[in-house]
Amino acid sequence: MSKKLLIILLLMLHYLGSINGQTRKYSNEFLSIGVGARALGMSNTVTSIVNDATAGYWNPSGLINDTSFRQVSMMHAEYFAGIAKYDYASLAARIDASSTAGISVVRFAVDDIPDTSELIDNDGNINYDKVKSFSAVDFAFLFSYARKSPVEGLNLGANAKIIKRKVGTFAKAWGFGFDIGAQYKMNDWLLGAVIKDATTTFNAWSYTFSDRTKEIFALTGNEIPVSSKEITLPKIVLGGGRSFTIYNKFSILTALDLDVTTDKKRNVLIKSDPFSIDPHLGLELDYNKIVFLRAGIGNIQNETNESGKKTKSFQLNMGLGVNLNDLFSIDYALTDIGNNSIALYSNIFSLRLNINRKAE
Repeated sequence: MSKKLLIILLLMLHYLGSINGQTRKYSNEFLSIGVGARALGMSNTVTSIVNDATAGYWNPSGLINDTSFRQVSMMHAEYFAGIAKYDYASLAARIDASSTAGISVVRFAVDDIPDTSELIDNDGNINYDKVKSFSAVDFAFLFSYARKSPVEGLNLGANAKIIKRKVGTFAKAWGFGFDIGAQYKMNDWLLGAVIKDATTTFNAWSYTFSDRTKEIFALTGNEIPVSSKEITLPKIVLGGGRSFTIYNKFSILTALDLDVTTDKKRNVLIKSDPFSIDPHLGLELDYNKIVFLRAGIGNIQNETNESGKKTKSFQLNMGLGVNLNDLFSIDYALTDIGNNSIALYSNIFSLRLNINRKAE
């Protein structure tokens, strides 16, 4: 069995390497932010442990671990003093004892962007009435399915996702892709793996400009964009976790994830061409599964300080959670979006609501 798995892994890595040699573009980075205050407080270290409606985003196989009949999850966040808004909602629905389906919606938008392309007319006159505004909006719709496999402790899942991106009336794109994931419980250990954009995700862009805008592009020496395709290359996420009872009703859950990217060298802890590995660690301390305290470390990067010396930096996240009678949960995270600056730390809240059938 282990030899077969090794052969499959080697073939998969060869396939991903060949794809990377054919394209150098990647996209849809708004889908790398993360969802759910629990995961964000643990530095996105949930591939092996996710067990609620947010699994549709993190690892679709984890949906089967949600024991409720229906579960709704929601999150709202704002970055850069409210300039950028990030919203997420999901629904998980149990089909039967062995399968669960889900749908997730992610929206990232910057609204009220001034359009000054017609501020100055052909005679050089400034007319502020010509200044309009537009929005840059990214949408993702994820349709998920998870099922228990015949192998004891092994769950499998997959996503079909549709991407819609729009920049005012100038540009729009549609994209399609797939994720596949698995979770395996081995004694006290939880193991997880997911391949995001397993077949690569393609975004087809189209552009519409007025004659006046085209003229401005030409006068300012800018190229007029033409229809094109963006490709999001596959990313493999491997995870493991285990829970320990430390005293009476207190327990601690530890988890480690490894993000393996395939789009050439990145500024992460382990970098190479074409694969780079970004590790992140999360901890969750709980009292009787009611109150939770969380922390995580990730985004380990090399930086150059003011004196020109290279140093390593990391991102520290933390959070809290409360579970009320297994019906309603509220989670909070204090998290950085990736620039390691205290000024960019954001307060994130997310809610989970369980809907169960009444006993007959």
